[in-house]
Amino acid sequence: MLFNDRTTPLSLLQTRRSGKPREMIAPGPGADQIDAILAIAARTPDHGKLNPWRFVVIEDDQRPAFALRLVEILRAEKPDATPRDEEAAAQFATQAPALIVVLSAPVVGHKVPLWEQELSAGAVCMNLLHATHAMGFVGSWITGWAAYSDGVRDLFGAAPQRIAGFLFLGSPGRPLEERPRGALSEIVHRWKSGDGPKSDLVY
Repeated sequence: MLFNDRTTPLSLLQTRRSGKPREMIAPGPGADQIDAILAIAARTPDHGKLNPWRFVVIEDDQRPAFALRLVEILRAEKPDATPRDEEAAAQFATQAPALIVVLSAPVVGHKVPLWEQELSAGAVCMNLLHATHAMGFVGSWITGWAAYSDGVRDLFGAAPQRIAGFLFLGSPGRPLEERPRGALSEIVHRWKSGDGPKSDLVY
């Protein structure tokens, strides 16, 4: 069942789609809108009230500097990187009107398991995308080599923090395409007493 009125919460949830950062155009969210998006993102399930995540906004005037650092780190970590790889890294850093880096920042040694804290960081990214969509913009949650680079992580935080994702925000430069979604018959199982191990379940 589709809710065609985009102003309803259910319709917003049904119509959110990711856009390609390289195709995003201005306008992107302004400073006040970004603050509002982040406030909404932070309203995510968080067992223990630990806030096990952090947001780093890379402002427009800092994007070229980020691109330079990204290329430097690429050269250091991947000696076989080609000029095309370096160009792609610089383009990655400067695409889309707005960029927010989300860090998973777990409280190590806390009774709340690390896995639950990491799940909360993922939920923050999803809430951020929903808030972006509700404001009329498009977002994309990207990882790639930079998300797993300690050198890139060190630009924004320190271990045990990790980059949960780069969140690119803007306006769609072209109509967004719906991608295939899993049929409920393929991804939902109705559990019954007597069901065996997962490998025995028929989906």
